[in-house]
Amino acid sequence: MKEDFLHYLWKFKKFDTANLTTSNGEAVTILNGGQYLQLAGPDFFNAQLTIANQKWAGNVEIHIKSSDWYVHHHERDEAYENVILHVVWEHDTEIFRKNNTEIPVLELKNYVSKETLDNYQSLMTPKSWIFCEKQLGSIDAFMLSNWQERLFFERLERKSKHIEELLAQTNHDWEAVLFCLLAKNFGLNTNGELFLKIAQSIPFTIVRKESFEIENLEALLFGMAGLLNGEKEDSYFKDLVSRFDYMSHKYQLEKSVFEPVQFFKHRPDNFPTIRLSQLASVYHSKQNLFSKVIEANSVQEIHAVFRVSVSNYWQTHYLFDKESSKKKKSLSASFIDLIIINTIVPVQFAYSKSQGKEISEHLIALLQDVTPESNGIIQKFDAFGIKSKNAFETQSVLQLKSEYCNKSKCLECAIGMELLKNNQYISEEDNQIIL
Repeated sequence: MKEDFLHYLWKFKKFDTANLTTSNGEAVTILNGGQYLQLAGPDFFNAQLTIANQKWAGNVEIHIKSSDWYVHHHERDEAYENVILHVVWEHDTEIFRKNNTEIPVLELKNYVSKETLDNYQSLMTPKSWIFCEKQLGSIDAFMLSNWQERLFFERLERKSKHIEELLAQTNHDWEAVLFCLLAKNFGLNTNGELFLKIAQSIPFTIVRKESFEIENLEALLFGMAGLLNGEKEDSYFKDLVSRFDYMSHKYQLEKSVFEPVQFFKHRPDNFPTIRLSQLASVYHSKQNLFSKVIEANSVQEIHAVFRVSVSNYWQTHYLFDKESSKKKKSLSASFIDLIIINTIVPVQFAYSKSQGKEISEHLIALLQDVTPESNGIIQKFDAFGIKSKNAFETQSVLQLKSEYCNKSKCLECAIGMELLKNNQYISEEDNQIIL
């Protein structure tokens, strides 16, 4: 028995949900099973249940045994304080929150049919990942290299469309566009879109004027992010509130109401407070940033530009009012690599295109000097014979998977055409197709 099976059962409700009861005999009704985030913290976020006729909203944690709660030390982790139901295969002990209130337990093995158990492996294991996975290792290296180059520039063309939209919104201010793209990058997947909205809500002329005082930049970013709302005893918090109120009045800023920034399931060094302070540090310490980015010819030059840390206050804080051990919290090399991949290279590509300049070889060389990304897609290609040695190659295979494999465009893919030319037909008996 594995937890991923229990996740599958809960996510798709592959059990008898009609007469559920907790280990204490209280009736359970699932109104919403929650979001399966597959990140650190509880397994299902924002579920809605009724337990003993009382409606609850919160998180659901899943384990093989109830006692795994203590094995994983969830009783010490505040992220688990909002768990409203502990779903287990075998109930072997009661569990409690920090305040000693008992967490209801649902023992799933009483509600799962033998047929579901027998079919688990076939239900959870796809017959194939992509149609040509067994033939990838035989692809000619020269052909693959040429195809990867085309895929890479297709991906850049797609990214440049977003840059063109931002240019239109900013009256073709490239500095403003760079600010927006960096903000999105600093927000990572969880807060990226929100950070982009925050950057778009602050005219870049204001960022230019206020960049000489990092406190003013932090006040603008934190204020527009809604992080200066409420009351706190912290003197720095009060200082930022005062600065933000003054600049809001001075520049007639509209205090837009965005969704809250997300701290949940982030490591402290990725907290939005830290990332916003780092973004402010970039613009405080580097004047004419766009020129520096466009003129950079190597990964080392770009790393030098973005080698910044948080402001003094955030070296001893992750949150307002809560002091921590001092740490510079500088941008890591791996994070700067992400900036190069997702912001610098697309901006250099779009700008050179607007100027009628050809820099293809420079962009390829730049990303060939960046460490390869690592995710499930890249690891799969690696296992099937396409091994990525750098970020140029990982960007290429990501484009291949999203725009060709996922859309079954085998006959528009150089790999598919090569297999067809060499009569390496793909077997139908493997639950695949014949090209």
